[in-house]
Amino acid sequence: MKTTFLKSFLFFYLVTYSLLSFAQVSPTPQVPSSPQVNDEQLGGWYMYFWSLSQDQTESDKGRFGLQGDIQYRNWNVAGDLEQLLLRGGVTYQPANMKAKFTLGYAHITTGEFGNASDTVSENRVYQEALIPHRLGSRIYLTHRYRYEQRQTTAEDIRTRFRYALFLNVPINRADLKQGAIYLAFYDEIFVNGEREIGGGETVKFFDRNRAYGALGYSITDKIRTQLGYMQQTTNTWNKGQLQLSLHQAW
Repeated sequence: MKTTFLKSFLFFYLVTYSLLSFAQVSPTPQVPSSPQVNDEQLGGWYMYFWSLSQDQTESDKGRFGLQGDIQYRNWNVAGDLEQLLLRGGVTYQPANMKAKFTLGYAHITTGEFGNASDTVSENRVYQEALIPHRLGSRIYLTHRYRYEQRQTTAEDIRTRFRYALFLNVPINRADLKQGAIYLAFYDEIFVNGEREIGGGETVKFFDRNRAYGALGYSITDKIRTQLGYMQQTTNTWNKGQLQLSLHQAW
């Protein structure tokens, strides 16, 4: 088992650095300064999350899979692009473990607040660990740890650490299978890995925090939807977002 884990670890990091080298071939431009964000304007995020994994027919073997998401984020409810995020990764779940590990890549297009049409692109490689567990009969918890390598300027690659705690609580039944109505919550904190980011610019270690609450419904055992509200706090603004999401497991 130790040999298998070591091979998986080395494989993940070799792929990580290959992706980073690829991302550096075409440097992205410096992020333009944005107009003052209107904290009181409600934003709208529309998201699709998917996952695909092998059937685990043998308990002594791990399984590989894929996962990803598409997020269309707006400064307003719709039409003023904040971000278009496309993300995907390879997952691995070790044998006899509930934890899942991911190596992935994301491409993000960010727009300015207001009428400006300028955008900037970001290449991002990330490693992630998902650790689910259950408290009692109705509380489903998931811890997510994510480490990102982000190319947002032509000068330096920036890193960021993220930790999220997700909580799902079914209302009308004890599980989250078809027909379940449930409450969904999460809180996620983002911490920059360095203060100097190149070009003479600096950032604070604290990047942002997201707090979320929603009502969810399980359409089938493998498809769920959520409608909720997320409050995002950064060093320069504090803004609310309407969120509509679809979650599908293949």
